[in-house]
Amino acid sequence: MLGRRKREEEKEEVKAFLGKGAEFTGKLMFNGSVRIDGNFKGNIFGSGTLVIGEGAELEADIRVDSVMISGEVRGQIDVKKQIRIYSTGKVSGDLNTPRFSVEEGAFFEGTCHMKCNETEVHSLPLGNPAVDEKG
Repeated sequence: MLGRRKREEEKEEVKAFLGKGAEFTGKLMFNGSVRIDGNFKGNIFGSGTLVIGEGAELEADIRVDSVMISGEVRGQIDVKKQIRIYSTGKVSGDLNTPRFSVEEGAFFEGTCHMKCNETEVHSLPLGNPAVDEKG
């Protein structure tokens, strides 16, 4: 059955990509889907899905709709929809999410706060009219 099901990150078209061997330090803001396979240090804000590929290393505070982790992440992660840590993923930090899944073999060290309502998790600092109306 696993062979038939595509991973969530494969359903969305990737709008930006940081490949293996590439390094970036700073702030990343996006709409859509972004994949990181290289090294990133800083802050990530987005409306959409962040895919952290196997071999990627991030030291970042992340605020996105969803995050799929196969690489290594150190920092706070706040999402509106879901966090998935695949078997090769390693996460050290605090998580805020309404849905959280971890595959066998994955590593997670930190705290996880689960909220029932997506709007309770965070608001994104992007120009999203639905978020701006809430204040």
